[in-house]
Amino acid sequence: MPGPAYEISYLQNTLELLEKYVLSADIYWPVRSAPEAGELPFPSLTLGGVLLSLARLNSTTISDQHQAMREQLSGDIESIAIRWRVAWESKAVREFHARLILWRDYLDEYRSNPENNTDRYSYEVNRRVMLHLLEPYVEHAPEAEKEMLRGLDQLLKATFQAGEFIWDAWLESAFPPQPYWYLFGKLRGSK
Repeated sequence: MPGPAYEISYLQNTLELLEKYVLSADIYWPVRSAPEAGELPFPSLTLGGVLLSLARLNSTTISDQHQAMREQLSGDIESIAIRWRVAWESKAVREFHARLILWRDYLDEYRSNPENNTDRYSYEVNRRVMLHLLEPYVEHAPEAEKEMLRGLDQLLKATFQAGEFIWDAWLESAFPPQPYWYLFGKLRGSK
């Protein structure tokens, strides 16, 4: 998983696009800027992606310089969220729905074929984390979707083995076991 400098760069590049993105009809926007040589390409611009990058930078292990940059970026992003509150919340509701369906589909694939889907968990669980991060903005999401997420959590708990933090160690302080219990373990059938 990329480090703090990558997350800062992603946020800096998406900040330039964020206001237009929030006011657009799209859930996913390409980030045309490229990261440092040798780094993974930036993911698409989404509210969930922005919130996930900010959350990753809540790590207590990042440098003071990165913390200061995170605070500046967080303030800039929050001002856009406040200025365009209705558009931000509308986009969050749409993304919540899209990520919920993808998370449900992954868990269905795991249940139907655990052997071929357990290794994908550490990547796929990004969606569950993003759903958590989007929740404060989806007050007006259909209650059925919120209920579906609770049901998927129950399904996950039935197939989950508690254990070690599954992402890079530098992120552990940013994602404590409560509420991120699903980052501390693996699915049954995992190697």
